[in-house]
Amino acid sequence: MTTAGAAPAVALVGIHGHGGAHLRRIRDLEARGVVRLSALVDPRPLETDEVPATGGPGGPRHGSAAAGDGAPWFPTLGDLLSAPEPEVRPDIVVLSTPIPTHVPLASAAMRAGLDVLLEKPTAASLAEHTALVAVAEETGRLCQVGFQTFGSHALTAVDRLIADGEIGDVTGVGAVGLWVRTTAYWARAPWAGKRQLDGRDVVDGVVTNPLAHAVATGLRIAGATRSADVAGVDVDLYRANPIEADDTSSVRVTTADGMRCGFGLTLCAPERTPARILIHGTRGRIELAYETDRVRLVTDSVDLEKQYSRDDLLENLVAARSTPGRPLACDVRDTGAFMRVMEAVRTAPDPRSIDPAHVDWAGEGDERHPVVRDVAAWCEEVAAQGRTFAELGAPWTHA
Repeated sequence: MTTAGAAPAVALVGIHGHGGAHLRRIRDLEARGVVRLSALVDPRPLETDEVPATGGPGGPRHGSAAAGDGAPWFPTLGDLLSAPEPEVRPDIVVLSTPIPTHVPLASAAMRAGLDVLLEKPTAASLAEHTALVAVAEETGRLCQVGFQTFGSHALTAVDRLIADGEIGDVTGVGAVGLWVRTTAYWARAPWAGKRQLDGRDVVDGVVTNPLAHAVATGLRIAGATRSADVAGVDVDLYRANPIEADDTSSVRVTTADGMRCGFGLTLCAPERTPARILIHGTRGRIELAYETDRVRLVTDSVDLEKQYSRDDLLENLVAARSTPGRPLACDVRDTGAFMRVMEAVRTAPDPRSIDPAHVDWAGEGDERHPVVRDVAAWCEEVAAQGRTFAELGAPWTHA
């Protein structure tokens, strides 16, 4: 554990794939004196350009900056927590691990007295989310969830524009996500594209993983963060890839105060374009390109666009640790509304396969990917009208 006044010690659990981005960010914060990397945890140590050295706590150490720059490696979180060396004991764990492991690992960390930054999605089911919130309340530990957009100052700007009546009364919130995922993406891990694996829920589809930020951010803007803020969820799930989960879906969420949110999302677009949140009003609209924190205000008299910055979620967690009462940017409790959508996807019938007559294939080998015809236009309609693909009559929804 870290002594008073020193930078908190951070352990990264899950060091491959997206874990590499977390490692780079931890090292950036370490260079500024915000945190100290105390350990790397993964069944498989880093392998690229490493110079292993024997000895030291937990097994091999890795010498290059890309490989952790000397941070001790442990195969499991349990191995780390049971290590006798005080210098490897973290104050915070960053969890970048498969979805089914989120709740058991985060719970174990909090019960060990640690604070947590947990990759999204929070959990694989609403029941798991409820259990995780209970652990956070029982232990009093902080649990931040990795919806990076919740740290964006653009959200504050959007809230202000709405409160100031710049677009009149808000009539609906939507999101359009037009992304591309290749064959290599679905082959990257055993759980990729699965609804279940080894009898456990995974729920790895477009709504709940790649474009989960679109859903969570849209709900946040609509005033829905907790589970009770959602009155109903309708999901309409399809797949063009040979996977279990959905890759082209529409979702309608009705909030507790009657706001309707429509999400048109696909991983089968002709090309990847920035995902957008759309806030419709009686006198105009607001567009949030949440990946780049850009806000555009469009009315009869104004068309303005502005760039905003965002707070890093790990840095925000560190600040909350040192300032009692300071809220987290994305507290685990504030992902309850998103988990209502996750639960609706989890319990829905398996996604329907899109007839090949409506699908073209592009690319070769690992870069091969399906393109659902006219999918961009249909996703725009979902976001504009708050209706599902089936309700709108998209051709691939016909039996």
